[in-house]
Amino acid sequence: MPPRYTDEFKMEAVKQVTVNGYSINETAERLGIHFESLRSWIKKFQNPEAIAKNNQELASHLEIKRLQKELRRVTEERDILKKAAA
Repeated sequence: MPPRYTDEFKMEAVKQVTVNGYSINETAERLGIHFESLRSWIKKFQNPEAIAKNNQELASHLEIKRLQKELRRVTEERDILKKAAA
């Protein structure tokens, strides 16, 4: 099964070609991905609406991760305080 890449990774790879001006082949080789994969990502993410949607999804994903981490910390603190109070 081929490796799965995050949308964040894909978008950064696309930026290397579309914004920084690197060639598809050069970028694909540098990142260790197949050039056809990069080419398909460029087609997918060139559409401004797709980029906006993926940015929004990425922001939501990062916020969920942050909240999960905070919840773990607060839960641990609560458990410590319960033990101290007992």
